Amino acid sequence: MRRDPWQALADPTRRQIIDILSKEPLTINAIAENFNISRPAISKQLKILEASTLITIEQQGRERICSLSLAPLEEVATWVKQYELFWLQKLDRLDDFLKKENKL
Repeated sequence: MRRDPWQALADPTRRQIIDILSKEPLTINAIAENFNISRPAISKQLKILEASTLITIEQQGRERICSLSLAPLEEVATWVKQYELFWLQKLDRLDDFLKKENKL
C-alpha cells in the first residue's frame, strides 16, 4: 500500500532518518545506531518511509541498504515553494514596520 509522503514526513523520527540518509545510503543497523529506540521500532519507521516512496531499501548480500528517493520530496518542495513569496512579503512588511517604530 502506497502511503502519502506528507503523512510520512509528519513524524520527527522519520524526518531525522531522511536527514541521515540525505548524506549517504546506509544499512538499517547504521541508521538504528543514531537513535535510542529499538531496532524493530526503526524498522517500522523505515517501512513507512519505503511505502511512501521516500526511501528505497535494496538487498546487497546480507545487508539491506536504505537510500533516499527524492521524487516525492520534489512534490512537497513544489507545494511549499508556492507560499515562499507570501512569507517573504509578510517578513518585508514586518521589517518596514519595525524600522518605522524605531524612528519614533
